Amino acid sequence: MHSCFDVAKYFLAQSSEDAGDLVSNLKLQKLVYYAQGFSLALHDEPLFSEPIEAWMHGPVVRELYTAYKACGSAAIPAPEGFDVGIFSKKQLQLLSDVYGVYGQYSAWKLRELTHSEAPWKDNYSEGVASQEISQDEMKAYFKENLVN
Repeated sequence: MHSCFDVAKYFLAQSSEDAGDLVSNLKLQKLVYYAQGFSLALHDEPLFSEPIEAWMHGPVVRELYTAYKACGSAAIPAPEGFDVGIFSKKQLQLLSDVYGVYGQYSAWKLRELTHSEAPWKDNYSEGVASQEISQDEMKAYFKENLVN
């Protein structure tokens, strides 16, 4: 199984500074969340094992947030020498589809989308320590509402 960092590096490698297509930590968190949700719903397996938590600004993988928090709201640099060959053909298609649909949106738009979805809404409580969003919840929600 891959790590959340492998999935993140895939998305970061897709960004193009010349095209103005930059990925901040907030946007990256949402792309990784959608990739995990669709993998669970479509392939019945997670892309990575790290938990996703419901934070104030939407779903977050704590380890990933910590790794890139120094970037603040600025663009995270694309990784050098990232090998997409670590992913299977079906995983690459899924990641490409997620980026094709969700990569076009701003970080704030993705935040708003996740705030309207049950996995975040059912697990976030203001003033309460972050709650983990279970893979079962994500799988059920994505199967029922986003996969058609």
